[in-house]
Amino acid sequence: MQRDRAASRVQDSREVDYLKDEVAQRVADRLLDIKRRYHTVVEIGSGCGHLAKAVDEDMMDKLVMCEMSPVSLNRDKRDQEYEVEVERRVMDEEFPEFPAESLDAVVSSLSMHWVNDLPGMMIQLRKAMVPDGVFIGAMFGGDSLFELRTSLQLADIERDGGIAARVSPLTDTRDMGGLMSRAGLTLSTVDVDNIVVNYPSMLHLISDLNAMGEGNAVVQRLPFIKRDTLLAASAIYKEMHGNEDGSIPATFQVIYMIGWKPDPSQPKPLPRGSGQTSLGELFDTTSHKL
Repeated sequence: MQRDRAASRVQDSREVDYLKDEVAQRVADRLLDIKRRYHTVVEIGSGCGHLAKAVDEDMMDKLVMCEMSPVSLNRDKRDQEYEVEVERRVMDEEFPEFPAESLDAVVSSLSMHWVNDLPGMMIQLRKAMVPDGVFIGAMFGGDSLFELRTSLQLADIERDGGIAARVSPLTDTRDMGGLMSRAGLTLSTVDVDNIVVNYPSMLHLISDLNAMGEGNAVVQRLPFIKRDTLLAASAIYKEMHGNEDGSIPATFQVIYMIGWKPDPSQPKPLPRGSGQTSLGELFDTTSHKL
């Protein structure tokens, strides 16, 4: 619903594509690092087509964009041209519908934080991937918007004597390795990047988040925030985190992950005890030479 509402305001939503376009480019770079060219790549939670703008014919022939919001999926259908063939499918990313062992590569860029059952979704995707198929994902991490969170919490305590759920909860970085293992993916790697964006004020930040369709989605959230609480949070934000030029920074923590479906051709660790060189002897020799 949030994504439908945001994408329906076409011009406003295009003006805030900067963050998702940047992360999509970084996801595309990770796909390019894999020395393979894929015929078809499936994107889960494609949004308005941010990854489609970042990929080219060196990576794939076709990109299948899967998105549960038809308004978001088709926002740029008539206005945007891509270097690869694009197919659009309306699909709930929490319940991906693909035949078993039919996908060579699956990517997801800044949509997984909306999924309620991440392990379940990942297991379904692993089953749909061919052996040695790859999954590349990017999602907001738990330290995203920490400046906004702390400012709102302090304002709530000051004005109302308690803390309200003002920002949607996000996944902790330390949980991602376990998630990949639980989903049955191997050779997994996880890395974290912080993207800092400067805004004129906290109110401009909140406006952009709403235009992105990234507003608070907590079911038990309060339906409104009082004006004096909002103004207090804005003042706290600028005092605690503000830049010298009067702007305020907003940190977006992005977790990137890569995992592979198991296959006999993949490298495996040698049996325990099969090593021929003692690390102790190696370190002793090195120390002696120094």
